[in-house]
Amino acid sequence: MCFPTDSPVHSSSSEDFAALIDAELDDFAALIDAELEAGSSGSSPDERSNEEEEVDDHRNKRRKTEKLEDQVELQGSTSQGLIAEKLEVSLKDICTHPGSFRQMCIICGQRVDEESGVTFGYIHKGLRLGNDEIVRLRSTDMKNLLRHKKLYLVLDLDHTLLNSTQLKHLTSEEEYLKAQSDSLQGLSNGELFTLEFMHMMTKLRPFIRTFLEEASKMFEMYIYTMGDRSYALEMAKLLDPKKEYFSGRVISRDDGTRRDQKALDVILGQESAVLILDDTEKVWTKHKDNMILMERYHFFASSCRQFGFNCKSLSQLKTDESASYGALASVLKVLQQIHHIFFNELDSDLASRDVRQVLKRVRKEVLKDCKLVFSRVFPTKFQAEKHLLWKMAEQLGATCSTETSSSITHVVSLDAGTEKSRWAMKFNKYLVHPRWIEAANFFWQKQPEENFPVSQTKNQ
Repeated sequence: MCFPTDSPVHSSSSEDFAALIDAELDDFAALIDAELEAGSSGSSPDERSNEEEEVDDHRNKRRKTEKLEDQVELQGSTSQGLIAEKLEVSLKDICTHPGSFRQMCIICGQRVDEESGVTFGYIHKGLRLGNDEIVRLRSTDMKNLLRHKKLYLVLDLDHTLLNSTQLKHLTSEEEYLKAQSDSLQGLSNGELFTLEFMHMMTKLRPFIRTFLEEASKMFEMYIYTMGDRSYALEMAKLLDPKKEYFSGRVISRDDGTRRDQKALDVILGQESAVLILDDTEKVWTKHKDNMILMERYHFFASSCRQFGFNCKSLSQLKTDESASYGALASVLKVLQQIHHIFFNELDSDLASRDVRQVLKRVRKEVLKDCKLVFSRVFPTKFQAEKHLLWKMAEQLGATCSTETSSSITHVVSLDAGTEKSRWAMKFNKYLVHPRWIEAANFFWQKQPEENFPVSQTKNQ
């Protein structure tokens, strides 16, 4: 957050959405034609006279529809054009207005208000779908996706998949990067790109190419960033130059329904089948149960400064994350595990399964059988159970306490000189820094305790 759809069986892309509308119109037109044919075969002379009086009215309405046809197009398939060709009656009085385009119904062409529904501008600018139509599309897409053993994956950009910086923010220690940037003509293989037209440099996170390739086998993927749309689209080009993974599923802050927040209401997927990868939990206030928190990728010095870190960045140290053991490689294993459990280890009906429950189950295995006591980590022991670190440990499957006992396996402390810390060393318990819990949360695996030692403060 530094700044500021593909398979033919899926309905999430703009092409698939248009195809669904076309199919629905064909069915509806056939139904109306059948009713008209049945009605005319048994009509009386008086009824035919009444019908003749209505013809002019129908023709006038058709002319209005044809005028709207010139104004509104939806991915090369004009709903109003289909109606004008196939229907001899006006849909004005019976259309439920499943969606609108520039405030006109995509079915009948009538002007509609925009008080209900959600705008899906990333599918097609000006497209808004009604709540009932969203439910229908999600249900249809869900069935198709499950049939192909896929779920949904929503991916953040900045600090999750990549890191970007303005060229003017490069330090003298980072000037060497300008000579090492990859050509924009070879996007499929490069990792470091200079985008002169945006005055920006972007570094893709190590393992990103393999991650996207493997994740695409299990998920229909979306990009969702708090950056603006032009930035989001340029980053999508770097990540997916052949448009194999995201197609039109690129969502920016311009497409969201709430300022400074992200929500799944703009995703054409049921929440029970969506996983989220993001480095910032607070932007997903309504969907924390869907989220996997990512360790932030700070390649550039400006990124470290942005988050208040007084340390050298990866670029300044002329190093990078490990591709084999870094954040993306670790989280891919988690995604594979969740996907396997969801489709192969649950007894419930496929459509009733909830990936959030699977996520919770996998998370609880990380620190299973660990019994923790905290020492000087919280202001008072009465505040301990409300502390984020305490809650994090419990979500990872650990049992937490404020008092020592023989069943305790770990003492979590900031100071090796405290009474509980000395107790840990005396009774051969693990003594670890709070970062041990945070690392387990990021990597979804219990970390070696010796890598998180606790030192004694100077005033002890």
